[in-house]
Amino acid sequence: MQFQNSERLFELSQKRIPGGVNSPVRAYLSVGNRPVFLKSAKGPHVFDVDGNSYIDYVSSWGPCILGHAHPKIVEAVKKASEDGLSFGAPTEREWELAEMIFACMPSMELSRMVNSGTEAVMSAIRAARGFTGRDKIIKFRGCYHGHSDGLLVKAGSGALTQSVPDSGGVPYDCVKHTLVAEYNDNNSVEQLFTANRGEIAAVIVEPVAANMGVVPPKSGFLPFLREITKNEGALLIFDEVITGFRLGIGGAQQYFGVVPDLTTLGKIVGGGMPVGVYGGRKEIMETVAPLGPVYQAGTLSGNPIATAAGLAALRLLRSTEGIYEALEQKTKTIAEAVSETFGERVCVNRIGSLMSIFFTEQNVVDFNSATSSDTDAYAAFFWHMLESGVYLAPSQFEAMFLSAAHGSVEIERTCEAARAYVKTESLK
Repeated sequence: MQFQNSERLFELSQKRIPGGVNSPVRAYLSVGNRPVFLKSAKGPHVFDVDGNSYIDYVSSWGPCILGHAHPKIVEAVKKASEDGLSFGAPTEREWELAEMIFACMPSMELSRMVNSGTEAVMSAIRAARGFTGRDKIIKFRGCYHGHSDGLLVKAGSGALTQSVPDSGGVPYDCVKHTLVAEYNDNNSVEQLFTANRGEIAAVIVEPVAANMGVVPPKSGFLPFLREITKNEGALLIFDEVITGFRLGIGGAQQYFGVVPDLTTLGKIVGGGMPVGVYGGRKEIMETVAPLGPVYQAGTLSGNPIATAAGLAALRLLRSTEGIYEALEQKTKTIAEAVSETFGERVCVNRIGSLMSIFFTEQNVVDFNSATSSDTDAYAAFFWHMLESGVYLAPSQFEAMFLSAAHGSVEIERTCEAARAYVKTESLK
């Protein structure tokens, strides 16, 4: 494949955009090369500026569960655009979307639209603090909840040491109330509650970790979080920016049968348009302005284009019989092919239409085991797959997302490309 136009655009972009990209993972730094610039997408495929075509497993990082440019979603966006792009005022579709979200996720009795997953999480945590009158929160190492200051933290030498900022520009005072536990480790959570009795407002968790690669929860982990937060007077927040409407129409909370107090959702609610939603129990959300003292606002919140796309997408997901079962079967087919081909050299984690291929012989169950992966081996695999016309995430620690648009042809081509890799010198 040729990438001259991508290389040219990257050179130009670096002159005006930090690192040449508007989100760090797009720079391809972890796979050791320059990024591919995309031009268009349709169904299960994306097309770059050099005319190359790829089977896409990034899916705009999750929301394109129906495939790219689904005709009914595009039609809804076009029709809504004719009426205006933004009003900064209430519209009927905002209520319709909130009602549909509630129908799918009954825990979201009241919800508020925002513009991104980051904003949704930031606002949910503020609501949790306002409702409980407490300041501290617990998050998990390896779980990502957006780039707001209070969540860009890393643990110290142990779970009970103080948190420190994980980014330049974040003052310590912004993270001093953020405690870091280990994902899938009940004991680390118990220790933090014991050491901070009566001070913890909420535990926030990706019910399926998907930002250190896909790491499903151990049996009993989510019910444990539900029980301990209830007993300690804290709230449980599910960050379902990745899992919402992807593990099933009711998200991870339906999939695992664990009901959180608050939920955050992301771009999948907007059919791929920029959007976020947070919501939960009525008495909690009634603390949010204008009903209560917890302030949050946004001119573009409830944008009419995003709500039109979101309604079209959710209606399709609700009305397409067997869509989630088919998605899981496709994912299983690829996962089994990779496992059979690579053997013990990789660990393949999958759940629903999410999966990750970790280049490690360990079972990946938490942050430590995820980071045992050989990132150089993943980078070599990534470039082989890209040259074979398969577009994976340019990072070992991101998920593969399958869509309803992936057919048997695309699935088999992907499996064949993976099988072909083991025949190269890279693994000899």
